[in-house]
Amino acid sequence: MERVVITGMGAITPLGNDVDSFWQALKQGKCGIGPITRFDVSDYKVKLAAQVKDFDVTQYVDKREARRMDVNCHFALAAAQQAVDQAGLKEGNFDPFRTGVFYGSGVGGLQIAEEEIPKLLEKGPSRVSPLCIPEMIANMAAAYISMRFGFKGENFCPVSACATGNHSIGEAMRAIRHGYQDIVLCGGTENGIIPISMAGFQNMKAVHMGDDPTCASIPFDARRSGFVMGEGAGCLVLESYTHAVNRGATILAEVAGYGASGDAYHITSPAPDGEAAAHAIARAIADAGLTPSDVDYINAHGTSTPLNEKYETIAIKKAFGEDAYKVHISSTKSMTGHLLGGAAAVEAIACVMAIRDGVIPPTIGYKEPDPDCDLDITPNVAVQMPVNVAISNALGFGGHNATVLFKKV
Repeated sequence: MERVVITGMGAITPLGNDVDSFWQALKQGKCGIGPITRFDVSDYKVKLAAQVKDFDVTQYVDKREARRMDVNCHFALAAAQQAVDQAGLKEGNFDPFRTGVFYGSGVGGLQIAEEEIPKLLEKGPSRVSPLCIPEMIANMAAAYISMRFGFKGENFCPVSACATGNHSIGEAMRAIRHGYQDIVLCGGTENGIIPISMAGFQNMKAVHMGDDPTCASIPFDARRSGFVMGEGAGCLVLESYTHAVNRGATILAEVAGYGASGDAYHITSPAPDGEAAAHAIARAIADAGLTPSDVDYINAHGTSTPLNEKYETIAIKKAFGEDAYKVHISSTKSMTGHLLGGAAAVEAIACVMAIRDGVIPPTIGYKEPDPDCDLDITPNVAVQMPVNVAISNALGFGGHNATVLFKKV
């Protein structure tokens, strides 16, 4: 089987619009959360979100073309361009039919549906945009990436809520490992800070409803009361080790393990026993030919919801045994908020950068320990130490669990 490596990455996040600025902010423990400015929240209980800032889509997409896309595609194309540039992919150094796109979104172009439905109800069907469907459907980010770069290999869009990014990465790894593709651009994107999604999450009592950014997204803290909506995209170029070496690419890290499972339990709550999530974690470690004691860092799902960290802690203990108390853990969602379908992709990038620089990013805002979350969650300040192996957990609504393992090459 082929080894699978990462040769390029790109990111649009609430902390910065490229990988370097995102990573520097994570290391410094910066908070990307603030008041919602996209729309009037006077009638909303939710007041905070982690918005992308100072993003100019016309740096990546022609203005006329951009008007025909949902914002999730703007984020995706920008992150993809960064990743492709870093990987040095250009015509002649890859086979288009062996270069794929596995790229997802949790809700896709929901903003388009929000804009077009009032037209239908108020003015009739003839006023609905003829571009409504291609702007709205979740696979369009993958389609636009394929068209932009001429990637003609396998192309599809995982849609598995918060686990979308890890499913994209893991399935891309398998496609390369088993010889179906040489290269796959993978990851996830989301444009979720819009009225309909914020109202829906607010009314299900899933989001934090305070107005102080410093105590809004506080994973593992006893005061946590709901996640903070984020937005953005992450992209990774995965490539077979042989192909990367033959074309002289710079290798950033190896994608060595992947595990996935389903809770078969509830539409929103993770399973209390953590059994299925533990299976995904253990499977990723075994898939890499490693043991729990080899893992230096876990980028936790860590959404800052009352149940998530309690049950994720149980899952980590089941997967790691006594080694659960030795591994460093953090939730970067304390800084970025929750990017839904884009979350796992940017958290994968955080894992790769942790390996490169030997830095565990912190869980900021942590003040009150929760006895149910008694592991080493790297509170408030980054820790400098060698990181040879890192895993990223993603646990989506509906019980979708996916864990990916990265290691130093």
